[in-house]
Amino acid sequence: MPVQIEESWKAALEGEFQKDYMKDLKAFLLREKQEGKTVFPPGNMIFNAFNHTPFQKVKAVILGQDPYHGQGQAHGLAFSVQKGVTVPPSLRSIYKELKNDIEGFTIPNHGELTKWADEGVLLLNATLTVRKGEPASHHNKGWEKFTDQAIIELSEKKKGIIFLLWGKNAQAKMPLIDANKHFILKAAHPSPYSAEHGFFGCRHFSKTNQLLKEQGLEPIDWQI
Repeated sequence: MPVQIEESWKAALEGEFQKDYMKDLKAFLLREKQEGKTVFPPGNMIFNAFNHTPFQKVKAVILGQDPYHGQGQAHGLAFSVQKGVTVPPSLRSIYKELKNDIEGFTIPNHGELTKWADEGVLLLNATLTVRKGEPASHHNKGWEKFTDQAIIELSEKKKGIIFLLWGKNAQAKMPLIDANKHFILKAAHPSPYSAEHGFFGCRHFSKTNQLLKEQGLEPIDWQI
C-alpha cells in the first residue's frame, strides 16, 4: 500500500506510518490482494479525505464508519459515492435535511461530495477500506487507530473546528475532541433506520455555517 497522502497530513501523521499496527495493516491489505479479494476503494483513493482537505484547511469534520462495499461506490470520502452510482439511503437523508435547512438548496442527481471536501469539510470514515460485499470486514485491523489519531491531531493543533457526529459510532469519538476549543454537533445517524429519530430537523448545516461566520470564516457552500 503506497502512502499517497497530502503533505500537511503526512507531516501530522508521520509517526503513525512507522508504528507496528500500521505495518500489520499494510501486511493485511497485501494478503487480501494476494488472496484475490477485491478491496474498496481503489488504492489511489484510500486517502482521498486527507488529499482533498489539507490539515490547515479543515473547517468541519463529518465522521462515517466504513467505505461503501458495492462496485464503483467508494472513493475515499465518507457518505460520498462516485458519479453514475445510485445515491445511497443515508445520503438521501442528508440531502433531505439540507433542503429543509439551507435556503435554496437543490437536491442533486448524484452523490459525489468532493466539492464539500475541497471547501474544508473532512469526510472521514473510521475505517478506510472494506472487502467487496462484506461490510465491517476491515474493522479492527488498524485503521481506527490511524483515523483516531487524525482526530486527535486536529483537536490538539487547531481550534474552532465543527465536528458533526451522527449516530453512536461517531459520538464514541467525543473523548478525542477538546470541547473547550472546538464545537460538537450531535444527531442521530442519517440511515433510514434512525433519521426520523433525531437526524431530520438537526439543522447541522446551517449551524455549522453560523459557527464559521462567528469565527470570521467563510461558510460552506453546501450546494453540490
